[in-house]
Amino acid sequence: MDRLPLIVSLPMNPEQHRGLHHLSWPEAKRAAACDGSTVVVPWGSLEQHGPHLPLGTDGFFAEQVLHQVLQALPHQLPIWSLPLQSLGFAPEHRRFGVSFTQPAEVMLAQVEAIAEPLARSGFQRLVLFNGHGGQISLLDVAARQVHGRHPQLGVHAWFLWDVDGVMDLVPEPERREDLHAGLAETSLMLYMAPNLVQLHQAVAEPPPPPPAGLSLEGRCPSAWTTKALSRSGTVGSPHGATASLGAALNQKLVQGWITTFTTLLGSSWPPRGAAESSDRV
Repeated sequence: MDRLPLIVSLPMNPEQHRGLHHLSWPEAKRAAACDGSTVVVPWGSLEQHGPHLPLGTDGFFAEQVLHQVLQALPHQLPIWSLPLQSLGFAPEHRRFGVSFTQPAEVMLAQVEAIAEPLARSGFQRLVLFNGHGGQISLLDVAARQVHGRHPQLGVHAWFLWDVDGVMDLVPEPERREDLHAGLAETSLMLYMAPNLVQLHQAVAEPPPPPPAGLSLEGRCPSAWTTKALSRSGTVGSPHGATASLGAALNQKLVQGWITTFTTLLGSSWPPRGAAESSDRV
């Protein structure tokens, strides 16, 4: 039966974003001992986002949405965050000036380096809260690999934009063509940090339509580089972006993730009994 976990009382300053890194080691040890103890790592990427958005767009979104979600959750729930991991896996953007990427094997090792001390300390869950679409599959692999090594640690790789109905707020054709630095991301940044948007530099470059049955993302996807699709780095159209659309996207994202985190924290998911039994055989 799902239940809310029993909580050990810990200091909780809302201005500290529930940061695990703000706790002393005895406090962190007590946090790990809480029933359902969960640590969230926001993950981004430092990559070009067209001529009008900052390199750190993906990580900024992940961090800001997560902050709002954590502040909205009941303060007694056993959930903490670690600092943003800014450097991601983004080889598709390498040909656009200062776009950073790390090798896949380095990122896998980085996830393991985060997970191992959490598992050893007794934390029960790790959530990789990812804002960069180009590393969804890699973080899925990392989650499976880490859980295989530490079956006592539930590992979840979640993509920021994977909230039911959020893209319904974006009209066609942008909903279909908006892959990178388009209407959705530009609007969200106009709402969150308009000073970081150079709207006068925005360029619209919708991607070429793939053959019927194939896609750039989604069902039957293809690997692609941004340079093959765009001269500016934008894949889609930021024209028509507004802070009001950004506010609606933000509300949808935050509410969606509040629901998901509440469900996770009120459950015993993922099951650990099978893994524990197999370890004893």
